[in-house]
Amino acid sequence: MKKYYILITLFFIGLIGSAIAPHDYFTWILEVFPAIIGFVILALTFKGFRFSYLTYCFILIHCFILFVGGHYTYAQVPLFNWVKDVFHQSRNNYDKLGHFAQGFIPAMIVREIYIRKNIIQKKSWMPFLTVVVCMAISMCYEFLEWFVSIASGSSGDSFLGTQGDVWDTQSDMLFATIGAICMVVFMSKLQDKNINLLTKTI
Repeated sequence: MKKYYILITLFFIGLIGSAIAPHDYFTWILEVFPAIIGFVILALTFKGFRFSYLTYCFILIHCFILFVGGHYTYAQVPLFNWVKDVFHQSRNNYDKLGHFAQGFIPAMIVREIYIRKNIIQKKSWMPFLTVVVCMAISMCYEFLEWFVSIASGSSGDSFLGTQGDVWDTQSDMLFATIGAICMVVFMSKLQDKNINLLTKTI
């Protein structure tokens, strides 16, 4: 259990660090809220359904991406401002990393649930259905961003984070799709090994 407590400790260190003098607290709450909700859900379901340690580690990585985005806003993350200047990009592209993770990590979660709960009988359908679910999650998140921006007016602009790009919503969903595909292609075998190790111990 010690390794899980380490992840929990790192989560709260990241959350607290992110909350110290963020760009603005309204955007911070919007950005880190999914991580907090995810933590609560995972804590409540831990005894009933424990994910593989590999999946928990990647979930924590995703949380830290959210924490950084919440602290600075996705349009102003310093490292990606540097990348923007060095490679002469027109915008800060930290949000694309966030949306890549928004596809990659949910793909790990969805795929593990499929396997552990034996949801899909014909395994050849698993990669496709994993990616499709992640695409749906990304689409719903874009709906949420749109709704918050309309409801809050200019206060939600940092959360929407289009940075003047009229195709931002579509590219966000594309990066999430690419993230999900990358997980299925490059991580499936490693995840299978971790799932097998877990099922032998529980």
